[in-house]
Amino acid sequence: MIPIEHFLYISGALFCIGLTVVLVKKNAIVVLMGIELMLNAANLNLVAFSQYDAQLIQGQMFSLFVIVIAAAEAAVGLAIILKVYHFFQSADLDDIKELKG
Repeated sequence: MIPIEHFLYISGALFCIGLTVVLVKKNAIVVLMGIELMLNAANLNLVAFSQYDAQLIQGQMFSLFVIVIAAAEAAVGLAIILKVYHFFQSADLDDIKELKG
């Protein structure tokens, strides 16, 4: 059996990579991918902790719920990015500063 520390190290690395992508990149689609990477790191934590719990199903079901919410968030986020791209002809976050009021 794989120790839980290994799952936590990988999850922490994935979260840090996702956070770095969100903070550094300027393309809206890449930022959305970084957010998805952070959500998947949280899912890995949930599944890892549920593996070592007596009631296995709770963490896995919550992880499935997070996956469904992430899919809905990705669909809405991509739809918003598509509309912004049609208006500004760019998906670069620096070019979209006109939206601020």
